[in-house]
Amino acid sequence: MRFSFRLGRIFGIPIHINYTWFLIFVLVTVSLALGEFPRRFPGASGWAYWLAGVLGSLLFFGSVLAHELAHSVVARSRGVRVRDITLFLFGGVSSIEAEMDRPEGELFMAGVGPATSLVLALFFAIGSVVARAFWGPLPAGLLSYLATINGGLAAFNLLPGLPLDGGRILRAILWQITGNYRRSTGIAVTAGRAIAFLFIGGGILWAFLGGGLSGLWLAFIGWFMENAATQTYRSMLLQEALRGVTVEDLMTPECTRIPGGLSVSQLVDDYIFPQGRRCFMVVDGDTLEGMVTVHNVRDLPRERWPVTPVAAIMTPLARLIVARPQEDAFEVLRRMDEWNVNQMPVIEEGRFLGMVARDSLIRYLRTWADLGL
Repeated sequence: MRFSFRLGRIFGIPIHINYTWFLIFVLVTVSLALGEFPRRFPGASGWAYWLAGVLGSLLFFGSVLAHELAHSVVARSRGVRVRDITLFLFGGVSSIEAEMDRPEGELFMAGVGPATSLVLALFFAIGSVVARAFWGPLPAGLLSYLATINGGLAAFNLLPGLPLDGGRILRAILWQITGNYRRSTGIAVTAGRAIAFLFIGGGILWAFLGGGLSGLWLAFIGWFMENAATQTYRSMLLQEALRGVTVEDLMTPECTRIPGGLSVSQLVDDYIFPQGRRCFMVVDGDTLEGMVTVHNVRDLPRERWPVTPVAAIMTPLARLIVARPQEDAFEVLRRMDEWNVNQMPVIEEGRFLGMVARDSLIRYLRTWADLGL
């Protein structure tokens, strides 16, 4: 997810925080410190309410992180790579690179998240009882709030529609019964979109009836769910269309190769203008050294073009996002989106074989769709 920074690693999984997280962190802290806790537990000092608010907000997002970690750990135990976990405006999301290949695995991975939230709810509920006996009403109230929020998180995620955990559970059950992954995904996505539209409509109605920001927030959650459900289905169709297709099947071996000693002036006069290309591979024989683009040329002052070799302005191989010939085409398309690139050089044992471009993948997908596959 863009506009995020790494916080650290847990169980080897990178943890990121998106900048939108800070907005919701402040809102939750303020609502607890100035609203929820003073209203329910009067008599404490101002600093105590603020401390409880900050702790409540941090432990709430810690609970969200535990929920996502449960999904990620199960995915990794099943051999599925987890890129990272990101905390953001709507809570948290695990970037899991592939779907489970069996309904049993899908069911287990989906169910472990809500189960973790329920365990945390029970833990905080017991802690609240103990705290009320030893530390007073405000600490007990903080733990009671965390018990309620984790119970609510479990209940919300168990709603039977994608992209929620309940939608994954529904898909796993339908998949097990019908043996049809695509149809099961379609039903779960439809259920998720229906729930999302209920949230949007109910939130807007609630806002007009006096719910204010709470109603708008519910509608906003519904809008996010609808977008995520639609994206889930599109991703499934892409993955299905590219199943079994490798980079080697779609790459273009005919790619203009130039030596590193070529001057930038020669590149412009002999290659860029005559060929109309914007990207060239710098090679030494079959060994790729780097890539030079029109952007690299534009960044160099015009008067230095005749005396500057292409090797001096190219992006070296070590900094390129590359693909392998036997790599899955869907994974390459995902990485193109992740790194915001439109093409990748294809490398095998240091040898440059060709280019794979987003355009090639899109043309293949259009043909696949036109054939009604």
